[in-house]
Amino acid sequence: MVKLDKKAVDLLKGKNFAFVATINRDGSPQVTPVWVDTDGSKILVNSALGRVKVKNLLRDSRVALAVSDASNPYFFLSFDGKVVKTYTGKKADDHIDFLSFKYTGNKKYQGRKPTEKRILFVIEPTHVRTW
Repeated sequence: MVKLDKKAVDLLKGKNFAFVATINRDGSPQVTPVWVDTDGSKILVNSALGRVKVKNLLRDSRVALAVSDASNPYFFLSFDGKVVKTYTGKKADDHIDFLSFKYTGNKKYQGRKPTEKRILFVIEPTHVRTW
């Protein structure tokens, strides 16, 4: 595991989008913009069950992320890592509401469908690059 420095933690805690790259079943890449967070040592990404990136990460835990600073897009970090834990249920639901407040100011995630089940991915960074 790679230790996240203060710049990385600040970028992940900020209102910055991440682009998550996963591996499709056929080996091709799949990239999705997401809201992102950190617990200070790991990267946290929330999604809904059934989405392509979720299927990919449940099958193959390898992942790459790129996060640029919204206030200075010429500063960005990229991460290689692997999913080390997942959560569903209340923990994942509470986390998407936290992200909603962080990114939109809404205390409840507004884009949720009634039958949607959330999943929280905990990603251990194995390599960090700063640009």
